[in-house]
Amino acid sequence: QVQLAESGGGLVQTGGSLRLSCAASGRTSTIRTMGWFRQAPGKERESVAALTWSGAWTYYADSVKGRFTISRDNALNTWYLQMNGLKPEDTAVYYCAASPWIERHLGHDYVRWGQGTQVTVSS
Repeated sequence: QVQLAESGGGLVQTGGSLRLSCAASGRTSTIRTMGWFRQAPGKERESVAALTWSGAWTYYADSVKGRFTISRDNALNTWYLQMNGLKPEDTAVYYCAASPWIERHLGHDYVRWGQGTQVTVSS
């Protein structure tokens, strides 16, 4: 199995930046696509960004394009979400997730999830 551990959330002002990290352990060879999702209070979980293990394919939600960047360090079995230009509407619990299939960005295609990390953007 794969275990995921997130870090890097926190409180930031509008326009600020944060970098989330997701460290994978266990059977990391089964990971084909890595993703970031978020869920705000009272809202459904939404896809934020995704990246294949090869790095050849990426996905970004329209709401974060140009502001967020997903990247990975395969040697460390870690992927990141660099978030710049943060807005109050980015406030949510952010989850990293791993999929055994390539080029997937929908939550039901992910089988392992981290515990979540809170990101709060103050206005």
